[in-house]
Amino acid sequence: MGKVICITGSSRGIGRATALALAAQGHHVIAASRGGATLPGCEALALDITSEESMQKAVEVLRRKDLPLDVLVNNAGGLVNRPFNTLAREDFLNMAQVNWIGPAMWIQKLESVFAPEAHVVNISSMGGFQGASKYPGLSAYASSKAALVALTECLQAEWGEKGITFNALCLGAVQTEMLAEAFPGYTAPTSPETMGSYVAEFALTGHRTYAGAVLPVTKSNP
Repeated sequence: MGKVICITGSSRGIGRATALALAAQGHHVIAASRGGATLPGCEALALDITSEESMQKAVEVLRRKDLPLDVLVNNAGGLVNRPFNTLAREDFLNMAQVNWIGPAMWIQKLESVFAPEAHVVNISSMGGFQGASKYPGLSAYASSKAALVALTECLQAEWGEKGITFNALCLGAVQTEMLAEAFPGYTAPTSPETMGSYVAEFALTGHRTYAGAVLPVTKSNP
């Protein structure tokens, strides 16, 4: 029997590829994005994780469907690429809202929707992985992704007793639009489809062997 899986940020890149990979396996995929984009074999859900109103409406939709959520992939994210001395407070606040606070609040909203033994996969970055190489211009982005990593560990400690498993994947360079913003002209060795297949498999099985883990997933950084 297929799993019920929600993937945020599914309109493009790794989120889209992950959603399509899971739908092709016959799972019930709820593809969430700000515009509610429709993907083949997936159910669209309009969701802006920076908006309290949008999250409340989305979770009400899920409750009405009465489909306990087996897997959540928190993939939605954003990027600012500018030198540190040109960043404004709003840049840091925006990165926090999109990459850390939004995913945290979405998990909180879904508490009553999760199935027993649900798996939450937070998609972070090698930029947020302690000890990994850091790059100029990405301080607001990388620090917000590091916060998502710490959140994953905290939630495993606090909500693990509910039967929910939390893990974080710190992804390296994947040939997406976001990568092009961060490293113009760079060609990554990994396609969205390749990474999407990996994330899909981990979403289904990773909780069998990992809990509260922060895992680097990279062939190149960048």
